[in-house]
Amino acid sequence: MTRTVSQLFDLKGRTALVTGGSRGLGLQMAHALGEAGARIMLTSRKAGDLEQAAAQLQAAGIDARWMAADCGKEEDIRRLADETLQRMGDVDILVNNAGAAWGAPAEDHPVEAWDKLMNLNVRGYFILSQQIGKRSMIPRKYGRIINIASIAGLGGNPPQLKTLAYNTSKGAVINFTRALGCEWGQYNITVNAICPGFFPSKMTQATLDRLGEEQLAAHSPLRRLGDDEDLKGVTLLFASDAGKHITGQWLAVDGGVSVVTGG
Repeated sequence: MTRTVSQLFDLKGRTALVTGGSRGLGLQMAHALGEAGARIMLTSRKAGDLEQAAAQLQAAGIDARWMAADCGKEEDIRRLADETLQRMGDVDILVNNAGAAWGAPAEDHPVEAWDKLMNLNVRGYFILSQQIGKRSMIPRKYGRIINIASIAGLGGNPPQLKTLAYNTSKGAVINFTRALGCEWGQYNITVNAICPGFFPSKMTQATLDRLGEEQLAAHSPLRRLGDDEDLKGVTLLFASDAGKHITGQWLAVDGGVSVVTGG
């Protein structure tokens, strides 16, 4: 029998692992998944931030746990997968959100900063997806993987934005999403990417301070930056059965910035 819209978006009985989930976009997406009924495992590097975030989710009636881990380190990622599966059981939804940025002219970009971004923004997504996919999703022939990319991964930047490694890493995330979606479709695992534009956050604060919120918003057809609810809808679509026939895709949530050409 064909399900209703509310049934298609319902996540009751599902378990989600959200990396970089203690604040900003990760916490917003955790709220969306939890509000739809999913149990949540949050992870980031700092236990204090995670404890506060989990308490915020719990206050909203969401079943939330947390575990500190650095998703730029392979040993931490493997420990995260081990403990999540032990404590929560199978993972139905994986949100690869943990990430970092670095601003520097290409000719002076530190190699160690390049490696840091690639390890966290790309390699970490691969290792955690591999662990959760092989051990939980593939055996059950069910899974939803959501990778957080960026509109920075869709092309270059205006001259004042010098984030070569970040753009490169997010472009890699987009093609990682396509390739993994093609390979794991046979297991009923969907893999999709969200490409946010500018959202006020700790990671974007330096750029906001330097260029100004009004100037950045002026480049958007909607004349605004992202807010605390703008990722909720697409997250729920990609995580639920409402999006079960969507895989290998990316969607920009940027107020239209990425479709503007000619300045």
